[in-house]
Amino acid sequence: MEEIILAGGVRTPFGDFGKSLRDVPLQDLGVHAVKASLARAGIAGEKVDSLNFGNVTPVDKEAAIVSRVIAVKAGLPVESNAMGVNRGCASGLQSIVSSAQDIRTGGARISVAAGGENFSRIPYVARGMRWGNTKGHVTLEDGADVIYRCGFSGELMGETAENVADRFGYTREEMDEWGLMSQQRAQAAIESGFLAQQIEPIEVPEGRGTRMLEQDEFPRFGITAEKLAALRPVFRREGGRVTPGSSSGVTDGAAAIVVASRSAAEEAGIAPDARLLGWTVVGVPPEIMGIGPVPATQKLLERFGLSVDDIDYFEINEAFAPVNLHAERELGIPREKTNLYGGGISLGHPPGATGLRMTMTAIDHLKKTGGRYAVITMCIGGGQGMAGLIENIHS
Repeated sequence: MEEIILAGGVRTPFGDFGKSLRDVPLQDLGVHAVKASLARAGIAGEKVDSLNFGNVTPVDKEAAIVSRVIAVKAGLPVESNAMGVNRGCASGLQSIVSSAQDIRTGGARISVAAGGENFSRIPYVARGMRWGNTKGHVTLEDGADVIYRCGFSGELMGETAENVADRFGYTREEMDEWGLMSQQRAQAAIESGFLAQQIEPIEVPEGRGTRMLEQDEFPRFGITAEKLAALRPVFRREGGRVTPGSSSGVTDGAAAIVVASRSAAEEAGIAPDARLLGWTVVGVPPEIMGIGPVPATQKLLERFGLSVDDIDYFEINEAFAPVNLHAERELGIPREKTNLYGGGISLGHPPGATGLRMTMTAIDHLKKTGGRYAVITMCIGGGQGMAGLIENIHS
């Protein structure tokens, strides 16, 4: 099979919940990211055959067809095709895989994988109103609360993280330590300019005018171990260990990357950044969905005859700290080669964009260090794990 290459990865800054991006429609975030990705890859939109857009939470009036709206408004030809992708927290990575599948099955030669969320625009829902309410109060449900609940048990995702901590013995202190490390690494990556290279600033409303949002606004600069230790558990009233400091942030944003066959990239003059070698998706018990990265990564490495020692860098989504603690322990991954630039706990986690962010971070790390392989992996609400393997094109 022909090589699948990745190029031009870019994202918006991630906005904190209810802050800078709350008045920016999701389609605008997506169009911004796609246009920037095409420009970085050095290709006109008219050369693209398909777009796959990862999105867990539809918002705004174009919700059901947001992928198509973004594709056309970003300059892809009307004759191109677009598809919305939802694999929960792995929707961003799935958008890359779906674009690769378009190419492998002959449906495209050049595709754009994109994704995003604007959680700040999730509506409240009145379920009984369609057929009328005969008497009594009408209750509004928070759409964001619904999104964060397990479809089997009704537990919040954070409660499933508590289940992982209970079953495998991860302590509050270990979780706080990971949360502090994530924040410190994100701050260092912002101050060094590492994260700036993957961000395309975006104009946002402010007062009667606008301003440019240029960097992620969720990281807590200067956070201390003492401040994290003072935070209360949020998912259980008694005996809880997961706090806001060890949970992924609720953020808004979008990301995109060009996916192409090697021959199409050469014809179009696209300078590739990495190869996509393969991917795996596995199922795990929903109540401990946070263990998903472990079997997904094991299956991926086995498929390619690789070991953890062969992998130069890991991006493991920080849905909650127990997810990373478990992957670290069970897979034997040293901390010096995973999530070196922050993660979901510090940068936030808009599921449609997260896998894309992680992939471009891994690409930039390999380019910076000269490493060969990177694995991108995450857990998925409902009980799945997904992992992808990329290779430095210049290795």
